[in-house]
Amino acid sequence: DTAYSAAVERGARSARAPFTLSNEEGEVRLASIHTYGDVIHTLLNRDNFKGHFLPGFRRMHEPGDPLGLIDVDHIVGNVELGKMNEWVRFYADVLGFKQLVSFDDKDISTEYTALMSKVMANGNQRVKFPINEPAEGKKKSQIDEYLEFFGGAGVQHVALLTDDIIHTVSRLRARGLQFLNVPKTYYEELPKRVGAIDEDIRELAELGVLVDRDEDGYLLQLFTKPITDRPTLFYEIIQRKGAKSFGKGNFKALFEAIEREQALRGTL
Repeated sequence: DTAYSAAVERGARSARAPFTLSNEEGEVRLASIHTYGDVIHTLLNRDNFKGHFLPGFRRMHEPGDPLGLIDVDHIVGNVELGKMNEWVRFYADVLGFKQLVSFDDKDISTEYTALMSKVMANGNQRVKFPINEPAEGKKKSQIDEYLEFFGGAGVQHVALLTDDIIHTVSRLRARGLQFLNVPKTYYEELPKRVGAIDEDIRELAELGVLVDRDEDGYLLQLFTKPITDRPTLFYEIIQRKGAKSFGKGNFKALFEAIEREQALRGTL
């Protein structure tokens, strides 16, 4: 209740006032606010709840092949040109987030298009929301394409955390999930760019896993193709080996991979 009231007082638009869900395992307090596009953030307090997730849900004990996905690492939003800084201020002023890192159109660009991005995070960096906007270029950027097909600002992708990306991606590929293609040339300069890593680069190349490094360590990640018939929402699989931030090299590689898919669709 306190967090919701503070957010609304600071300018957030209410989506739903605080309410309670309860069952024999306890109760959960929830409230929600609007943010960019049709995205809603839900605030919840589970201190007085002993069940799984929320009242009304039960754990499914289905036999299967565990994928190793353990958490949501971050959620990326695409917003209109000129709106990124507006939403950066929203997360800073309303929710108390801090800017973790930023990329401009010189960092993330190709011959034809570019984007700008800022990553907002809460105090302990448990919640991270990168925000992208298109930059002016010779052709339609992938952010503009998203905005056109989605009908406005919204979530571009959800990053799912694993502690064994090789196992997770191998199992997902075996189940038919399609990932963006990575050129083999990406891996030729990888040892020089990121230094020593635990994984076999040949195995990473076979799976299409990207690698990048920050001052705290390195990360491994790759991205699915859009999950619907429109070039909008997709997923990321990420494993962090000490890295807390986001690497510029992988961001650019993702941008280039999406642009190649965009060219194949004829919407570049």
